[in-house]
Amino acid sequence: MDNIRNFSIIAHIDHGKSTLADRMIQLCDMVTEREFKDQLLDSMDIERERGITIKSQTICLPYTAKNGKQYILNLVDTPGHVDFSYEVSRALASCEGALLLIDAAQGIEAQTLANLYLAMENDLEIIPVINKIDLPSAEPEKVAQQIEEDLGLAGETIQFCSAKTGKGVEDILEAIVTLLPPPAGNPAAPLQALIFDANYDPYRGTIISCRIVNGEVKAGDEILFMSHKARYKVEEVGLFRFKREKQKKLSAGEVGYIVAGVKTVSDTRPGDTITLAETPCAKPLPGFREVQQVVFSSIYPISTDDYEDLATALEKLKLNDAALSYQKDSSSALGFGFRCGFLGLLHLEVVQERLEREFDISLILTVPSVRYDFYLHDGSILEVDNPAHFPDPTLIDHVEEPFIKATIHIPERYMGVVMTLCMDRRGENTNYHYPMPGRIEFTCELPLAEVIYDFYDRLKSITQGYGSFDYELIDYRKSDLVKLDILVNGEIVDALSQLVHRTRARERGMRACERLKEEIPRQMFKIAIQAATGGTVIARTTISALRKDVTAKCYGGDISRKRKLLEKQKAGKKRMKTVGNVDIPQRAFLSVLKSDQ
Repeated sequence: MDNIRNFSIIAHIDHGKSTLADRMIQLCDMVTEREFKDQLLDSMDIERERGITIKSQTICLPYTAKNGKQYILNLVDTPGHVDFSYEVSRALASCEGALLLIDAAQGIEAQTLANLYLAMENDLEIIPVINKIDLPSAEPEKVAQQIEEDLGLAGETIQFCSAKTGKGVEDILEAIVTLLPPPAGNPAAPLQALIFDANYDPYRGTIISCRIVNGEVKAGDEILFMSHKARYKVEEVGLFRFKREKQKKLSAGEVGYIVAGVKTVSDTRPGDTITLAETPCAKPLPGFREVQQVVFSSIYPISTDDYEDLATALEKLKLNDAALSYQKDSSSALGFGFRCGFLGLLHLEVVQERLEREFDISLILTVPSVRYDFYLHDGSILEVDNPAHFPDPTLIDHVEEPFIKATIHIPERYMGVVMTLCMDRRGENTNYHYPMPGRIEFTCELPLAEVIYDFYDRLKSITQGYGSFDYELIDYRKSDLVKLDILVNGEIVDALSQLVHRTRARERGMRACERLKEEIPRQMFKIAIQAATGGTVIARTTISALRKDVTAKCYGGDISRKRKLLEKQKAGKKRMKTVGNVDIPQRAFLSVLKSDQ
């Protein structure tokens, strides 16, 4: 165990985490020049295109130090985005140390701090690494000073590198060996293994990624999941090299995989403890909690013939993504679909993109919403995440909505516009301080519903890409919510209904009406498009009728002849309006569901 080091790389998005991992893999001769490609640990196309890590990966690196000793370095890669912060915390719990990676040109950002606090909560040894020192705009000395003053980390442990060119990476590997502690644990104690990830193999079932804290596990053992008491027989254990490498056993301190014929990924919950069924450990490892979905949206296929394909696609995707939840849903306007729960907006985008790419299905998503608590007069509490389940307003005592604490890092010159944006989104308890000259750390409490819509896009555009954002859920607070219905020709279009704060209802309603007016084709009769809350219409636009000139054949003569023809046409249009159906094209739904900017 003295020769094992378990570590993770934590960083803000786009600070070079995957590139540094690539260089380490090359230095440890894990991959030939021919097999090498950028972002080796990122397995999905979306990860490569966007330059983000969505699914955490693990790799076991054999390293010979300068003192001649052989070491095993287990790199547990973590996702960088705020949506996956629970997975990051479980991956960190399976390590003894972390490399805190900071861009020499951009300095400390919001998620740098958020991930640092997660690492400190898990009592990890932290090595600060300043990356991208080869950039013309790099200021490594200034960033080093920032690390010492703001983060309170020792200046002599700071490593400087350029992951792109490979400069300084060998020094980092030496620092890992010398500065990080070896794992603690007792191989003779009852088995305690922490699950930090799992993925699905169509031939073997779920491949469980785990860190053995105490004891040992080998093929043939019967294991027990402590959160839901399920038992399975171990078929294979091994280490994550470039490919999975089978071993006789895994013992305390090691990071590896277990194959035990588990049918779905949702049975292996991140943070759960595995023990032996015959000799279980006294108590599970701390920190486990159920994954909470915070953003909800309904997914419908554009062509109703694709419904069965969508059901199959979601089932397959759920095998690989335990955080996704879905149930059947239907809409009079869009037909049959599924109501899905996501960890956040990035998670929603990734799922949508994977469904469209991997399964070739064209989709429509309804407006994302959050889960509200409705307190009724009879004392009961109703959890509502779908506008269709909005209770009768006469039964509601009060409503509570989720609030978050947002931390925003910005250059000083953008303070005014960011404050205006937060106030516009019903922000409360704002305060700020200067972590370093010229940079502001701004904190604000905001309703989650205002953030999931287009807050991040707006923040990026008003700060010209320099703003960074991180959030955590804090509590539920009283709110004045209404259900906003969109009516076309007097009929409610259920797919466009949304739950909004009373103060934002008219603004949202006006926008939806204007968008629909642009997209719905004109008919032979007038079409009224209205937005209503309860029985009150708060916004309206009208699509004027196509007009046939019935008086064209009249030349000269009495005006009463023309009037008679116009009256006849008017009566016909009125009759047509009562029986006429307005078909809303798919692009009209999409235009309303897009954000403002």
